[in-house]
Order: sequence, then C-alpha cells, then structure tokens
Amino acid sequence: MAHFLSQTSLIEYSTTESSKKVFQNIDEFKISKLPNKIQWFNVYGLDHKDEFKKVIHQNNLDDFLMNLIIENEHRNKIIELDNSIFLTFKTLHYVNNNFYFEQMMFIVSPTFVWSIQEKSGDYFQHIRERIAENKGIIRKKKADYLLYRIIEAIVDNYYDAYEKLLEKSTEIKDLSKVKPSPEFAIVIENNKQNLFILKKAISSLREAISKIENLDIEDFETSYFSELKEQANFMIDDIDFDLQQFESSINLIFNIQNHRLNEVMKTLTIISVIFIPLTFLAGIYGMNFKNMPELETQYGYFVVLGVMIFIVLIGFYYFKKSKWFD
Repeated sequence: MAHFLSQTSLIEYSTTESSKKVFQNIDEFKISKLPNKIQWFNVYGLDHKDEFKKVIHQNNLDDFLMNLIIENEHRNKIIELDNSIFLTFKTLHYVNNNFYFEQMMFIVSPTFVWSIQEKSGDYFQHIRERIAENKGIIRKKKADYLLYRIIEAIVDNYYDAYEKLLEKSTEIKDLSKVKPSPEFAIVIENNKQNLFILKKAISSLREAISKIENLDIEDFETSYFSELKEQANFMIDDIDFDLQQFESSINLIFNIQNHRLNEVMKTLTIISVIFIPLTFLAGIYGMNFKNMPELETQYGYFVVLGVMIFIVLIGFYYFKKSKWFD
C-alpha cells in the first residue's frame, strides 16, 4: 500500500487555480465529478492490482476496468464503458540502438484522467508545467483536452525515437557513400527492420486515435484528435520515404556488384579470346611427332611467332573497335 501511495499523485485544476497532491491514504483517491474541476491522477507501476481494485470500487467505476487493468499486456485499444473510456497505448523508446516498449493505460471521463504508466518517469512534465503556470488554454478545457495533450506527447516521443534512428542512418542513406560490402548491406537491412518496427507501432497508435475520434460521448470533444492522426500520417509517410531510400541503397549495392562482376568477366573473356588461339598453336607445335615438316623449316619458329603476334594484334583491334576497353 505504501509503495502505491508513493507512486501516485494528483493534479487538480480549474480556470482559476491548480494544485498537486500526494496521497497519504488510499481512501483519499476520490474522483470528483464537479464540472468545473479537472483531475489528473497518475500512477507509476502496473503491479498495484489490489489497490486498483479498491480505487475502482470506492469510485463506482465500471467493474470491467478491473479485468482490463489486471491484464498488463494490451495492444493499442479504446474501450467505451458506462461512465468512462479505457485506453491503452504502447509507447516506444529508442535507447542504445534498440527499441523497447512501455505499456500505458488511461481511464478517462469528461472531468478526470487516470493515467497508469509501467515505468517511473515520463515525458509529460511540460503538461504539468503548463497546468501549474496556467499557460495556453489547458486550464480552460476539460479532460478531453488534457488527454489530447498527453497523447500528443506520446506521438512526439515517437518522433524522438524516429529522429534518433535517423541520426544513426544519415550517412548510409547517402547513395554517394554506398559501400558494396556484406557488412554495409547488413547495416542497411538492420535499419530497415527498425523502421518497420517503428512504422508498425505508429500505425497501431494512429488506428487507436481514429477510434477516439469516432467516440460519441456527451461533454467529450473528439475533434482535437484529428490533428494527432495527421501527425501520425505524416510520420508514416516519412518512414515510407526512408524505406524507399534504403531499398535504393540495397539495389545500388547489387548493381555495383553486378557491374564489377561484368567487368571481371569481360576481362577474362578478352584474355581467353586472345590466348586460346595462341595456346592452340603452342599445343600443336609442342607435340612430339617425328614427321612435322615445319620443324625442319629454317624460319619456322619466327613464322609461328609472327602468326601469334598477328593474332594478338587482330584480337586487340577487334575488342578496341567493339569498345570493350571503354
């Protein structure tokens, strides 16, 4: 119980004031339904199952929430309940060249947001500061706008992960620096896989945002979330462009390798065409037959040597005319 209380906080605000509270007793976790006061409860950790049950019971929330919160592994989803909405998102972090996911759950009504985060620490501090300092319009709006700003921060976190990934892949996206080696191809393929992971995650988040946009709840404005869906679409478009660039790099590697192979084969072909006739002549006159008239010719050696040189010159002339040396 003490651990739950230490990991729980409440921000209450209205148009005229705001306050932050740390609970001393779980009975203080009371959801107010005053229309002019917005509450933001935040809990770190998913292992407070007994405490979650008590909070749900003492605030007369939908019993189905207990089943949803107890299940720690959720896909991005939106569930509309009797007096609230249950939302769950997977947030994505990119650390030390690796992705890891964090589960977040939200219970929302027009007057409160209850956020449950898997790990301590988050990227919502700027929202808390805006509430405390009365910046912008956040204190003039209801919990729907608070939820919008929270999800916006989640989308921004996806952008941060995307930018960190791009920092690692800026050089390999430059086609002028493509290196036709297996190691370079593996690096490109790894970056492609990371982009696929990111695209799948942001696509799932976009689908969840679309479901919020289609909710029909009294005193809950959903038009804010259209902008978030557009941001997700822009990010997916950027990822698709990067994937095309990586695909171009892979294709360029294969083309360079094929070109090099063709150059090697062309060189071998030239050598073979020139030296096969010479080898043929050398083979004939290298046979140890007794009756070979040319062996008795006074200038036979020089004649055969001249024929060989002539064959070489004819071969070079032919390949030069055919532009094989270009």
